[in-house]
Amino acid sequence: MTIKPKPSFKLRTLKKLPLKNVEQYKQKLLVWSQQFSEVVWMDSNDYQQNYTSYDVVLAVDAFTSIQTDFQDAFTKLKDYQSITNDWLFGYLSYDLKNDVEDLKSENFDGLQFPEMFFMQPKKLFIIKGNVLQIQYLNSVADELESDLDSIESTSVKDEKPIQDSIKIKLRIHKDEYFNKLQKMLAHIHRGDIYEANFCQEFYAESSQINAVSTYQKLNAISRPPFATFLKIQDKYLLSASPERYLKKQGSQIISQPIKGTAKRSSNAVTDNNLRDALSKSEKDRSENIMIVDLVRNDLSKTARKGSVQVEELCKVYTFPQVHQMISTISSKIEKATHPVDVIQSTFPMGSMTGAPKVSAMKIIEDLEETKRGLYSGAVGYFTPEGDFDFNVVIRSILYNQTNQYISYSVGGAITAKSDPLEEYEECLVKAKAMREVLEN
Repeated sequence: MTIKPKPSFKLRTLKKLPLKNVEQYKQKLLVWSQQFSEVVWMDSNDYQQNYTSYDVVLAVDAFTSIQTDFQDAFTKLKDYQSITNDWLFGYLSYDLKNDVEDLKSENFDGLQFPEMFFMQPKKLFIIKGNVLQIQYLNSVADELESDLDSIESTSVKDEKPIQDSIKIKLRIHKDEYFNKLQKMLAHIHRGDIYEANFCQEFYAESSQINAVSTYQKLNAISRPPFATFLKIQDKYLLSASPERYLKKQGSQIISQPIKGTAKRSSNAVTDNNLRDALSKSEKDRSENIMIVDLVRNDLSKTARKGSVQVEELCKVYTFPQVHQMISTISSKIEKATHPVDVIQSTFPMGSMTGAPKVSAMKIIEDLEETKRGLYSGAVGYFTPEGDFDFNVVIRSILYNQTNQYISYSVGGAITAKSDPLEEYEECLVKAKAMREVLEN
């Protein structure tokens, strides 16, 4: 773990500017940010929903940072957040489950991401509507004007992509996938679990990509509400996530798990029928409701008595690639409750584990072939006031530039009603955008 000294000040220099062309400025900002070793970019893609705080956030250049494995990770994060008391940006990998419960992660890891990383950025850009808000730590405030000039002069012409002939391989082949699903179903029929999220990895070795242009193509295909570009030295996350894990807004906590996916059709009538079928699907509703119950239980650990509410149950939302069934659960917490305690008591998110959660995670570890790492973890931020917002890392490409290793994983909820062939086909639907981007 590395924690650099606490700054002797908390104040940031603030500046607000109107933007004439928001989309063009967004492109310039992302390209300009690549000069820094630490970059966290989050874009809602103008997806208007009840709990959106900002349209775009860019944080660059760590002033202080924390990087650690799973051991005592949440205690270290809690201390770091309390001491810093400023904006923090970073991620929680799925394998922090081993800090929350007596679990282990022993599967293959081709990506080698740290299990947790957060930074206090020197430079922060926030876009809401057509207004840009800039927050620089005072120590670098004299760089603000020259940075704005540099951003304005940044070229957004398509860079020539570094694109070897990328050959996507399967970590689990189709027949083996069916065998593993039968083992998962045997656990369910025996009563060990009710539901588990089973994932498989697609990967490419000795391959290079242009991270920015690859992210831009993936985002253009998917236009999700929780898109993320993350760069930590030589490691990249290019995410088209449609899912929120957890948000804190004052005393309110919001979780929005996704369970239930249907493909889209270019034919409007067929597409509407697919959406309608998803909304009425007994299997998908059952999957979703099981996870809603799990989330309600997780939120109750820190909630004021009687404050846990299901605000929306099994509502179908439409995205460019898929229809998704989403529920919204909220709770209220006491003022004295530490924000990291809320995250720790709900992590990992129920939509990526199963029910009962601990039993599901043990079976997942046994049957999957890849260490999940950042996949099915969360990327987000803490505000100086202790609010936070985190996505779920799905529909994402992960890239270790030094190792020339590219990976994306997809999964689905397995219940007693699951049909292995349908589950496999659902995985291919979820993987479609990542494969298209990587294979051109």
